[in-house]
Amino acid sequence: MRDLEAWKTVLKGDSTEWLLGEENPSVRYFTLRDVLDKSENDPKVKKSRKAIMQIGPVPKILSKQKSDGYWGVAENFYRGKYKSTVWQLMVLAELGADPDHERVKSACEFILEHSQDIESGGFSYMSASTGGGAHGKVLPCLTGNMIWSLIKLGYLKDARVQKGIDWIVKYQRFDDAVKEAASGWPYDGHERCWGRHSCHMGVVKALKALAEVPADERSEDLQRAIRKGTEYFLLHHVYKRSHDLTRVSKREWLQFGFPLMWNTDVLEIMGILTKLGCRDERMQEAVDLVVSKQDRLGRWKLERSFNGRLQVNIEQKGKPSKWVTLNALKVLKQFCI
Repeated sequence: MRDLEAWKTVLKGDSTEWLLGEENPSVRYFTLRDVLDKSENDPKVKKSRKAIMQIGPVPKILSKQKSDGYWGVAENFYRGKYKSTVWQLMVLAELGADPDHERVKSACEFILEHSQDIESGGFSYMSASTGGGAHGKVLPCLTGNMIWSLIKLGYLKDARVQKGIDWIVKYQRFDDAVKEAASGWPYDGHERCWGRHSCHMGVVKALKALAEVPADERSEDLQRAIRKGTEYFLLHHVYKRSHDLTRVSKREWLQFGFPLMWNTDVLEIMGILTKLGCRDERMQEAVDLVVSKQDRLGRWKLERSFNGRLQVNIEQKGKPSKWVTLNALKVLKQFCI
């Protein structure tokens, strides 16, 4: 029988009580559920989830929302970085906002109405004059982020979200320096997103979205896309250059942050892979990196931040981070059991 507590042996300290502080109900909720394995029906879990909508960043973000469901300028729902609607939806999903809350629902509906390309199901950074998102402005990272956010906020069964999932399955590429870049729509004119080597961020966000679909609801095509996305990152040992594994793909990925928005880091990629049940020896270097970055109390720092550009600042850069620590513990636990 496997020791389900063995993952704790790599920790320098027990940060659980710190994570359970009531001043951060989102972290408390996810710690109870994902680290301590408490049921959703546990009184402490239910109380923490309710508190997410009462104290902390979530009610502050929602208080700045316009009556039609958007933040900032309506038509700049994407380009108003990072205070406009797209980015608030992502943060609300990360923080565990209540899907049944009226303001959360109105934000979801606004994005579906203004950003989703009616024809394809992908998500665009501009609206079309005829309604929905502009067909020629669909982005893979945005589509992945919006599908992930909408699933987290209760829209998995919505036909529009299902269409967005189909877009990812049909169009998302996992090219690794192939001889010829993909051509045709949506690839033409988006060299940075596709090209001969698919954009890492696009692959991350697509795989992150697909990982949220329950295993028993994944079609064969969806499962195939997950296998391709998973192998893509295993080929890169999570954060290396696949054609030269002595080199790091992007140095900034070695610095952990929250929230990550369009960007990514080793911790996010590992979180996706372990959520999918992937435990491969090619992940070991990334695991070792995560373990090495804890302090003597078993906490991890916030090394990268969008603070000052968000509607509400989240934690303090350079200081121990409850969010980064929570995500590190989840990765280590899922990898080791």
